[in-house]
Amino acid sequence: MKTVLTIAGSDCSGGAGIQADLKTIAAHGLYGESVITALTAQNTLGVAEVVPVSPDFLERQLECVFTDIPPDAVKIGMIPGREQMRVIRDILKKYQAEHIVMDTVMVSTSGKTLMEPEALTYYKQELLPLAEIYTPNLPEAELLLKTTIKTKEERVAAGKEFGLQYKGSVYLKGGHDLWAADDLLFDQGKMLWMEEVHIENPNTHGTGCTLSSAIACGLAQGYGVEKSVRNAKQYITGAIADGLDLGKGNGPLNHMYRYAPVKGTALD
Repeated sequence: MKTVLTIAGSDCSGGAGIQADLKTIAAHGLYGESVITALTAQNTLGVAEVVPVSPDFLERQLECVFTDIPPDAVKIGMIPGREQMRVIRDILKKYQAEHIVMDTVMVSTSGKTLMEPEALTYYKQELLPLAEIYTPNLPEAELLLKTTIKTKEERVAAGKEFGLQYKGSVYLKGGHDLWAADDLLFDQGKMLWMEEVHIENPNTHGTGCTLSSAIACGLAQGYGVEKSVRNAKQYITGAIADGLDLGKGNGPLNHMYRYAPVKGTALD
């Protein structure tokens, strides 16, 4: 069985972070491992508090994973501070980790800052270059490039700029649009639009975590960047379209929508 490691924060409400990642990996039939970078107190209404894991304990977790069940792919999500980033960088290099997917988590959907401002420069210089693919949404891409990205032409320009700065592929997500869900993949100098209609569903908590984990599942299985992204796009679209409605705010996705009980079975 292929294995995927998620390095991310914990979401006690189960909709994002480690919990969303493990559900996604299981839904793809792979074995999931998790290293927690921070504990969060959050729900569908927002993030109330973030408690970072100490660098020493973070390193202990990573060593335990890589020395026993080394992953076929690694998804990296929320990293709160520079020292945690340093530990992750050192371990990934030490064990020559392959197929790294970087979900550029900097601000929560509710607007809570999830990365220390002084850590951003280190993140751009030391972690992003390790990724095979990274998956910023439009606000994150604007923050990384220090520019504004509104039109499709500006997205293409942003993709090219990312290509100049980093060797990995970039998957620029368009989920913040109100009229479509068109994403742009810039892979080895090639631009590829992945278009999808906008699904009217306010419950999108954890979509970025879920998408990046799905991409990591594809890479772990040897599908390559383009096929992994296409499969992940199809999976996330189905999870949103399922219409799960939990909580009082921005609710979670149904990660297991493909495995809904069939009428007339023992699961009824």
